[in-house]
Amino acid sequence: MSHKKYIKRCLQIAKNGIGASRPNPSVGAVVVHQNKIIGEGFTSPYGGNHAEVNAINAVKDKGLLKEATIYVTLEPCSHFGKTPPCADLIVKHQLKNVVIGCIDSNSLVAGKGIDRLKKAGINVTVGVLEAECKEHHKRFFTVQNKKRPYIILKWAQTKDGFVAPLTKDTQKPVWISNPYSQQLVHKWRAEEHAILVGTNTVIADNPKLNVRSWSGQNPVRIVLDRTLRASENLSVFDGSVKTIVITEKEISSQKGNEELFIETIDFSNNLANQVCDVLQKHQIQSVIIEGGSQTLQIFIDENLWDEALVFVGETTFKTGVKAPIFNKVFTKEINIKTDVLKTYIND
Repeated sequence: MSHKKYIKRCLQIAKNGIGASRPNPSVGAVVVHQNKIIGEGFTSPYGGNHAEVNAINAVKDKGLLKEATIYVTLEPCSHFGKTPPCADLIVKHQLKNVVIGCIDSNSLVAGKGIDRLKKAGINVTVGVLEAECKEHHKRFFTVQNKKRPYIILKWAQTKDGFVAPLTKDTQKPVWISNPYSQQLVHKWRAEEHAILVGTNTVIADNPKLNVRSWSGQNPVRIVLDRTLRASENLSVFDGSVKTIVITEKEISSQKGNEELFIETIDFSNNLANQVCDVLQKHQIQSVIIEGGSQTLQIFIDENLWDEALVFVGETTFKTGVKAPIFNKVFTKEINIKTDVLKTYIND
């Protein structure tokens, strides 16, 4: 039996829960009997079933479970939260084998689930496609291990290295990337917990910072506005989704908007670290930083980022706002029609 084959299937279906399962990790699970998948599932939206529960529930003949193997991307939980422990459910049904992609670093689990299974006489295998499983659960592990959200930098630049023109006639974006790349960005927005921009971007483009050309939840909106220059009439203050304004101004009121939160920090030192502290306070698990160039540069200079996604369009500006200074070597490059998407990983 190929353990890798079934863990790959776990990873495939686990992608279906990204964005919806938070703050829980989106786990994938499959139940296999005599080399045949008889049940599979992924983590339900928060408060619902975990992946193991959904996979076991999908098995029509529960009598087969005693001779079956359950595969999971992440160690089954051993503690009570919104739902009972998954390890206890596996023990209850007396599954013969459990194959785990990677161990849960959460102190509430961290090997305790494995111990619970072994004490019940279940054969446990750990570390199958471990790197791939850790990559899939990167948001969860970053929050657990680094006490900050997973940080993605994203921008589009022209062939000659500009992210925006110096001047424009309307308060809306000047598109550098093509419609296919723009749709991909909206897919990313649906997967990540929050989106962050600076004041200049909010004023110049009046962005909605929501999910459009895709299906999914709108991310939490975060605006860095040092002196509160952004007008209340802009789209980010429409009250449609939770919005956090990070400023150095002391302010007592939230302007009657229940979805608006004001956080005050010191902009003169370690700005990116302070922003992460605010996001941790609001339990943000991942954030896409979409600009502008100055805001992106803050996180680059403090080396506080995990992944950078850079679109290079086919247009040129000759003059304009320069792209962030970024001296990393990309790890992957793909073509999206006329655009080139470069992916950088901060090791």
